Amino acid sequence: MFNKSSGINMGSEVSAEATRAIVQDFLAARLAGDTKRLVEIFADEVDWLLAENPVVPWIRPRSTGAECAAQFTELAEHTVPEDARASVDAFLVDGADAVLMGHVSGTVRATGKSFEGPFALRLTVEGGRIVRHHLYENSLSIAEACTPDR
Repeated sequence: MFNKSSGINMGSEVSAEATRAIVQDFLAARLAGDTKRLVEIFADEVDWLLAENPVVPWIRPRSTGAECAAQFTELAEHTVPEDARASVDAFLVDGADAVLMGHVSGTVRATGKSFEGPFALRLTVEGGRIVRHHLYENSLSIAEACTPDR
């Protein structure tokens, strides 16, 4: 169904509550470092968007659930766990889509340099699994933290 007044395709409605529950499960698994659960939460094929950054070892193209889940392990391997911080300031849900906005900071293990900045994460849930993961963050700060001093 198409809502003429809003111009939005109202096709198969997905419960906002169901989307919120999957995203909360994703956040809990992410916080716990539960890669096995993350693989289960991500769909077999994922529309993954995170600006490529050749100097950041954990940022690269991904498309399978296993590759997406592995990003969190790779991030943990390259950063200092005690310095990792993330806060969510907004958690918006509209049907199958969720948007989280907040702030992230950390320290790169190899250089000892810190990074920080705002982020926005768009997730889409279909069939009880995450099919879209688009992350927008301060990639310049992260790249600078990954670049050794000369």
